[in-house]
Amino acid sequence: MSFLLLSPPVLLLLAALVAPTTAATTYRPDWNRLRGLARARVETCGGQLNRLKEVKAFVTQDIPFYHNLVMKHLPGADPELVLLGRRYEELERIPLSEMTREEINALVQELGFYRKAAPDAQVPPEYLWAPAKPPEEASDRADL
Repeated sequence: MSFLLLSPPVLLLLAALVAPTTAATTYRPDWNRLRGLARARVETCGGQLNRLKEVKAFVTQDIPFYHNLVMKHLPGADPELVLLGRRYEELERIPLSEMTREEINALVQELGFYRKAAPDAQVPPEYLWAPAKPPEEASDRADL
C-alpha cells in the first residue's frame, strides 16, 4: 500500500472542502428589520426534536434561562425561532434545524436576550424589557 504525499496548501484545500460548513446555518441579524424586537418564541414539534439532539438540548435545557423567550409546541412544525415586536407582531422566522446548541445560544444572546443565572432567578430592572429598550427610551417619535 502506498500513500500519496500532498503539500500543505493542498491539504488545507482538501480539509476546507471536506470539513462541514456552517455558512449555510449562520444567521446574521438585519437590525433594520428587527427594530422593536422585544421577545421571541421557539415553535417546534416534539417528534421533530427527537431527531435534532442539539435543538432539543437548547429547547429543554436553555430556554428556561432566557427572559422573554418561550417555547410553543406546534404539531408537525420544524423548529424555528420566531422574533416578535412589542405588540407581538412577527418580525422574522429563523430555522433552527441545522444549528447547533452553541450557535442557537450565541444567536439568542447576540439578539439581546438576557440569560438568567437560574431559571427562576429575578431579572435585573435594566433587562426587564430586553432585548427591547423600555417604552420611554424606544419611542418611534423621537422628535416629539
